[in-house]
Amino acid sequence: MTRYFATCARGLEPLLARELASLNAQQVEVGRGGVAFAGERSLLYRCCLWLRTAIRVLQPILEADVHSPDELYDAVRSLDWSRWMTPEQTLAVDCNVRDSALTHSQYAARRVKDAICDQFRERTGRRPSVDTQQPMIALNLHVAKNHAILSLDGSWVSLHKRGYRPIQTIAPLNEALAAGLLLQVAWDGSTPLVDPLCGSGTFPIEGAWIALNRAPGLTRKWFPFQAWRDFDRPVWNALRDEARTAMAKKLSVPLVGSDVRQDVVDLAQNNARAAGVGHLIQFTTNDVRQARPPCETPGVVMCNPPYGERIGEEKELASLYRCISAVARKYWPRWKWVIFTGNPRLAKLVDLPVIRKTPFFNGSLECHLWEFQA
Repeated sequence: MTRYFATCARGLEPLLARELASLNAQQVEVGRGGVAFAGERSLLYRCCLWLRTAIRVLQPILEADVHSPDELYDAVRSLDWSRWMTPEQTLAVDCNVRDSALTHSQYAARRVKDAICDQFRERTGRRPSVDTQQPMIALNLHVAKNHAILSLDGSWVSLHKRGYRPIQTIAPLNEALAAGLLLQVAWDGSTPLVDPLCGSGTFPIEGAWIALNRAPGLTRKWFPFQAWRDFDRPVWNALRDEARTAMAKKLSVPLVGSDVRQDVVDLAQNNARAAGVGHLIQFTTNDVRQARPPCETPGVVMCNPPYGERIGEEKELASLYRCISAVARKYWPRWKWVIFTGNPRLAKLVDLPVIRKTPFFNGSLECHLWEFQA
């Protein structure tokens, strides 16, 4: 059994732990910014294929206290790198450091690379080359308070990049965070889902994938673990086939997204088509004041309105937040309204009974998920 660590945005750790438990992970331990767990190699494949809230899935291979670049170099070189790769393979090292004698992440990453390449050159006369775009062996170095953890990275490109949103809009909502917020309110596709401020369409698209039981990693063409020396291609192919078979083709409830700007709605529709669910989500150009329920069955209205981070914006946005509660009370009885915002003052302008509020982070910004009952 191998130990792993899945990283995620702060606040998503309990939801990620729940996802891991559903995949039969063992020894699940919630940490800060991720969850440790254990399992066979096939579990790593399942995690990269199925986890909706994770950013990366790592396999730690070295832990050491290091107080200088030379100590880091020596610790990395003490490993027998022929266990994991050959000199013909490419590699890349991603690094983050904090509260340590090592202060430059790029230099620390380079010392890791140097230690590996020097060992291969000494033993074989050949050395791996670097490929930061699609490395065959991806490594993650985390140094905190002079304690280094070096891991094989099974995903490299963040798992939140599903492949359906090639154009980054202003202040986009991370796909993994959007999926996590839907899981937080226990939305499972059995009730309608509406986003009247849909932006790039992330909530409806992630909702459609949840409702269809679509594995978010199914569209990825490459994971670094496919180049690992112990990669089991028949098992990986079987897991992908299993995921395709498990996916539903239709939704049982309406999924709706709307926005006041036509160009924004066009972008959301393009993203939905790229995600393979364009025919299942209804997008309309509409002001939130004109938002109406798509059916008689109550469900969830979920949105990520602007936060008003710039001077003067908060006052301008106050009317939007007040409008949300007025529309909800008048036209959406028995629906749950869920608002994700980084501005508690604006959230308190929503004059609806609060069911619960839960802290999350959107990047470095502390936010809350407010659940209201209309």
